[in-house]
Amino acid sequence: MTLQHDPFAELSQADKSRLAIRTFKTIADAALLRGYYRMGGRTGNTLESALRTLSPEIYGSINDARSIELKGLEYVIDRLPRGIEGCHRIVMTGREDYEGASFEKIQPLKRRRLSYRISAREMSFVVTRGHSEIYDILTHITFLYVEAKKVRSKMRDDYGLVTTEWSTLEKHLSATDEMRGKELDQALWNLSLLLGRTFDETKETYLYLEKNRREANANSGLFHIIYNMGKCADEEVNEKDQAVAVHFTPSLSALILNRTHARKWAAAVKQRLIELGLEKRPLHIISANLHSVINLIYGFAATQNQGGDENTGNLYEFIRSLRHRSEQVSAFACERGCCMLPDKSGSQIDCQIIDMVEALSLSPHPELCLDRERIENEQPVLLVMDYAFGEQAFEVLDELLYPWEANGRPRMLNTRSISVIGKAGILPGKKGDIMLATAHVLEGTPHNYIIRNDLTHSDFGDQDFDESIGIYTGPLITVLGTSLQNRYVLKKFQDSTWGAVGLEMEGGHYQRAINAAFIRGHISGDIKIMYAYYASDNPLKSGQTLASGSMGEEGVMPTYLITRRILEKILGPCPETGGR
Repeated sequence: MTLQHDPFAELSQADKSRLAIRTFKTIADAALLRGYYRMGGRTGNTLESALRTLSPEIYGSINDARSIELKGLEYVIDRLPRGIEGCHRIVMTGREDYEGASFEKIQPLKRRRLSYRISAREMSFVVTRGHSEIYDILTHITFLYVEAKKVRSKMRDDYGLVTTEWSTLEKHLSATDEMRGKELDQALWNLSLLLGRTFDETKETYLYLEKNRREANANSGLFHIIYNMGKCADEEVNEKDQAVAVHFTPSLSALILNRTHARKWAAAVKQRLIELGLEKRPLHIISANLHSVINLIYGFAATQNQGGDENTGNLYEFIRSLRHRSEQVSAFACERGCCMLPDKSGSQIDCQIIDMVEALSLSPHPELCLDRERIENEQPVLLVMDYAFGEQAFEVLDELLYPWEANGRPRMLNTRSISVIGKAGILPGKKGDIMLATAHVLEGTPHNYIIRNDLTHSDFGDQDFDESIGIYTGPLITVLGTSLQNRYVLKKFQDSTWGAVGLEMEGGHYQRAINAAFIRGHISGDIKIMYAYYASDNPLKSGQTLASGSMGEEGVMPTYLITRRILEKILGPCPETGGR
């Protein structure tokens, strides 16, 4: 029997989507090299076409010309600087050349990204985290551009006359802060007709954005956002000098190629270890949030020391009680072996250096199993680094593991373990479940990495385990961006022989750096590697995508369960002495 492949067979939806992802990446890279493109020009149209073909789950009804996608709008507005919807010129630069200037400095609510408002029509992004950050920005502003064109189509009727809905929106703009009750409901009803959404959907988005606007000054409010989107799109069509354009400064490509920010970050970490006299000690690197490790090591002692009456019977309930006591725990930790290392390189990755010998005198929570004798003998140091972003993970870890020169001789960190506590989209499960990676598959590339993961399903089978949390073991897909995924691609990875259990953005890039360090002799071949993720979303289930909102309390148990297991692996009893 001969199996034949027809190269002209019709592409499946998954194939079309994967081609669209590759197209978006290729065109974005070309635009970076060229230094400029118009959103309405050939390059911009190709990016838009690729995004429409993908129709990512996060962007919902992007291809429905009749209605504005509100949940996708919430997601994007939270991750872009306030006022971006009204800008005609967007500049990406690799340097923060604004010292002494009067430009307004803006950081989005849910993305560690620095930007400056140059004028009412111009915004500048300082890109310090490589290509992944550029792809992220471009997907978001392309989505905004698509939705802005939809808004413009609702401004005038078939005769070219301004619609009642648009003129009414204009009247409401000056009074949005004063509107209450019936007047507000009438304004939202009119806006819902303009947006092609229900009144309830419109009000829900209005309240969500309004809360963030009032509490964090994070956006301009729904009425102004929609108005600015429509006006910006209309001005582009009717005024020749108002094209919406994206610029990349000449220095940006060089800074990305030379890993300028990653090198500065790694050098600062190594220098601080040297200053503390810890550079020769066994080092355990943990990529995670900056609260779980410090809370588990110091939280119990910090609250007991100050007469805390928290519930000590259950570790996870105790952790919940620390939610509003982070400053107290941090101050306590800083006096007992923890050094806070805020980032000054622009990489946006803060760190904590924890000398476990200094923490030996403390009593951890009774349910946390640490081995005092092992800590005394090995004298370990923990380096907890905040989350990297996409490809930035490779750059910072590769630079961190790279030797430096001291007294004419190369020196290397004494790295004993590398752990990644990540959040990822899950495919077979639900929010709050846990994924243990057996491999990372880099989407759109030939790079696939098998992992000798020291974490296994059996590590999560103790009596304190919450049975509502599912444990899934298998490959994870390292994707180009969470905004460049759709269900066809994800289902193919899940249902095919890949058997993927989730998708994330950093793990494969960390593994690239680890494998490179193995090959180059920068780390030992018997180093302990641990990868575990908690599910922040399920992109295949309606209501569980990233656009549906953050996890809240759902994330506490899996985050701390993973952190606990990793700490017990590196600081608890060794297996031969009865530990896990």
